[in-house]
Amino acid sequence: MTQEFLSPADVAASRRPLAEARTLPPAAYTDAGLWHVEKARVLARSWLPLARVDQVPGAGDYLSAELTGEPVMVVRGEDGAVRVLSRVCRHRAALVANGQGCRKLFTCPYHAWSYDTKGSLVRAPLMEGAEGFDPADHGLREIRSEIWEGFVMATLDADAPAFAPQVSGFTGYFANYSLGGFVVARTLDYAHGWNWKVLAENFMEAYHHIATHSKTLEPGYHARDSQVPDTDQPWSILHMPAADRDAPQPPVPGLEDWQLRDLIAAIAFPGLMLAVQGPFMAWYQMTPMAEDQLDLKIHLCFPDWMRGMEDYDAIVDGAEASIRGVHEEDIAANDLVWAGLNAPLSRAGPLSPLEKSIWQMNQWWLDRMGA
Repeated sequence: MTQEFLSPADVAASRRPLAEARTLPPAAYTDAGLWHVEKARVLARSWLPLARVDQVPGAGDYLSAELTGEPVMVVRGEDGAVRVLSRVCRHRAALVANGQGCRKLFTCPYHAWSYDTKGSLVRAPLMEGAEGFDPADHGLREIRSEIWEGFVMATLDADAPAFAPQVSGFTGYFANYSLGGFVVARTLDYAHGWNWKVLAENFMEAYHHIATHSKTLEPGYHARDSQVPDTDQPWSILHMPAADRDAPQPPVPGLEDWQLRDLIAAIAFPGLMLAVQGPFMAWYQMTPMAEDQLDLKIHLCFPDWMRGMEDYDAIVDGAEASIRGVHEEDIAANDLVWAGLNAPLSRAGPLSPLEKSIWQMNQWWLDRMGA
């Protein structure tokens, strides 16, 4: 089916070694038919991040999300376990919850069926006489999930390999940072009219620092110095060394000097995107909605121990100003990319050696698409 949207020549060009490779063709981003194939073959079969465990700290705390079209919620049970449950009532399919909050019962607003924090159906009014009806058979469906470094990862694929073993190298790279101890300090909300891969590719390369971020990121993190390690696992890491190697840095237990200075952008394919520097992490939670639509939440995260610092609020404010400024520049660039991808004469272009992360993800994506 992929051949209906991607020609063998386009696939072969993207499959070449990095020095010879082309980008994916425009149809990989813009075609509505291909989007439905991608949704089934790539997104629905992958592990995607839905929340941080600190966002549901107490029994009954929940947070709503979308998982490849499935309305879900991350819930902390009375037993302390964190689960991912479908929000679709098992009666007539109304959604039992939206947003976030704290509940001990999730009562459907349509017919008052009620579910507990494990998803079990505990009340179904006026169902007497419904032959063979057993509440135990009609709980909210539980979605496969794992906790990785404080992230609640979930997949719709019951047969998908476990997440953690697939990203062992990714985990090792960030071991010193102790990401599991980070908490969300603030969340920035955006909605964008592009394909999700436009955002991911922009995130994964520093080449555009020389133009898009010429006054913000490029002076501190030169594009030419960026490095991407080899990997045979489904992730990519963009290491951006700091231009100033001599400015003193306040020590942080467990972190080496380069980890305090250098900026790291990382992605576990297709959608766990992190920007990390010292005791700061920006988690870009991307939710693809259509071939030309995505929702984005940028969560500003810090180690839990920093919350006791007197200037914590000022630190968070500074991080927000910096992230907003850079993302506004990326929005303008991605708008231009999206306009060009939709142009009739648009074709695949050559990749720079500095775009190795894009090449790595393209190989993974083509494998998943069966190309």
